[in-house]
Amino acid sequence: MISYLLQQAINALQLGSVYALIALGYSMVYGVLRLINFAHGDIFMVGAFLGFFAAAVMRWPFVPTLLFSMAATAALGVTIERVAYRPLRDAPRVSAVITALGVGLFLEHFVLATMGAQPRQIPRMIPARFYPLPGDIGFSSNQAVIFGVAVLLMLILDLFVNRTLTGMAMRAISWDIRHLPLMGVPVNRIVSLTFAIGSALAAAGGILVGLAYPIIDPYMGVLVGWKAFVAAVVGGIGSIRGAVAGGYVLAATEVFVAAFLPSTYRDFVAFSLLLTLLVFRPTGMFGRVWAQKV
Repeated sequence: MISYLLQQAINALQLGSVYALIALGYSMVYGVLRLINFAHGDIFMVGAFLGFFAAAVMRWPFVPTLLFSMAATAALGVTIERVAYRPLRDAPRVSAVITALGVGLFLEHFVLATMGAQPRQIPRMIPARFYPLPGDIGFSSNQAVIFGVAVLLMLILDLFVNRTLTGMAMRAISWDIRHLPLMGVPVNRIVSLTFAIGSALAAAGGILVGLAYPIIDPYMGVLVGWKAFVAAVVGGIGSIRGAVAGGYVLAATEVFVAAFLPSTYRDFVAFSLLLTLLVFRPTGMFGRVWAQKV
């Protein structure tokens, strides 16, 4: 039984790494603009298809495929922010929410029209190996790459946000976006950079999903996007470390529920976790209350 639990924990680390990368994009955009970017799951899907193009058509290895997908999807995120969200920055929040949903539908149907509805298979980019551990457990080369790349990107992001002047500007915008231009902070540039980083992380999540589950389709971002959003809320939306923790908590919940109960209970328990947490801790595990003196 112990070996079985440890093996499921390794599986949870694999799934949680993907959820955490996508949840970071939700948290970063919300932390800066107080906007839930509901198109983020479809940006993740576009990143996966860009990886498919690089790996299947261009026949690039893993690292160039990952970098190409992250760079191209970052440019897409900047374009979406400039065209769809920036003109609505001072509009009612519902306008931005509807626009985000519209952008997601546009991305889904654009990929559907250009790539077709048939699922695509990303070629194997990592040699298949299995590394046994004591106790009849082990991990595959794909799992090692997924966890290693995800942790590396998370550490880089954490250092960038907390140890650089640009990261300080991001944190300052989250507190007061209206008065920062008076202090010389280029708000539009910082917001665009936030979208670029969040979209690049979503693309990395798409490539890592392609390693673990190589079949992709234009609607793959819908359910994964919602689950990553749940992970961001569970961890405390707006918190980078909270998004990471929420991703792993949600993944562990799904994996262990499917290990001991029928798999049909997985989503029920996962979303019940969100509801229960919001009742007792509305700000999530690492969230903070946005109090304002009036």
